[in-house]
Amino acid sequence: MANAKAKAKPKHGGWTKRNKIGFGYVCIWIFGFLVFQLYPFISSLIYSFTNYDIFHTPEFVGLDNYIRLFTKDQEFWNSMAVTLKYTFITVPGKVILALIVALILNRNLKGINFIRTVYYIPSLLSGSVAVAILWKVLFMNDGFINSLLGAIGLPAVKWLGQPSMAVVTICMLEIWQFGSSMVLFLSALKQVPQSLYEAAKIDGASKIRMFFKITLPMITSIAFFNIIMQLITALQNFTSAFVVTNGGPNKATYVLGMKLYTDAFKYFKMGYACATSWIMFVVILIITLVLFATSKKWVYYDN
Repeated sequence: MANAKAKAKPKHGGWTKRNKIGFGYVCIWIFGFLVFQLYPFISSLIYSFTNYDIFHTPEFVGLDNYIRLFTKDQEFWNSMAVTLKYTFITVPGKVILALIVALILNRNLKGINFIRTVYYIPSLLSGSVAVAILWKVLFMNDGFINSLLGAIGLPAVKWLGQPSMAVVTICMLEIWQFGSSMVLFLSALKQVPQSLYEAAKIDGASKIRMFFKITLPMITSIAFFNIIMQLITALQNFTSAFVVTNGGPNKATYVLGMKLYTDAFKYFKMGYACATSWIMFVVILIITLVLFATSKKWVYYDN
């Protein structure tokens, strides 16, 4: 009887065929994470304390790379300033533009789905070298933009030749690719209860007041997510600065990503470049933690 009951008792948590299949799929992700993410992550930290140059065995130098970056490398501080300037222009510009376009597209108009798709297309090409090359051609001295300005009687602008305009040019490239943030804002706007607007209309609230008192507070969680994601992307920028301006003129667009690339693959100072990458990681971490710490005061959640 005891054996019969044991056989009849259902098994829980057994290694079934379903579990094996699931584990097989998960193993692919685990392998990719260990080999292509975790291993490089840990390796870069170790190499940041060495003078590794690919051709020779890494030699431990302690904090020398970090000390040199902070005390002797003026290019590092210039790159940090350029990166922060680029970030604090592109992130607000991109998020605000995405919100404005989302508000415009949040209407039941004929062909609105096609229009939304058109606005989203630039984001599909985000980070593309081809788009960066196109942008460079458009803003050259004899490019399409200056030709258009000349056609309406305005003087040509040295978009890529003046330090201040070069920064603006690569910022515009990033801001132009606002589609992903726009889609998230559009989804959030669809979730705002219409009953709140109806109650506000009864009380005589204007559209501007309804936006700041109802719409904006209700979508702050999505705004927070967009800010975090765009901030991380902007601080790691490389493609636009490298392809459009090559860090110039006078290193006005020489972002931290370009310095890291130059040290690693032009001068083969891999250990030094790894130290730069970890400083970049710490900067991103600090800014992100500050945003999370302050989010309690301005981000609204339904629960």
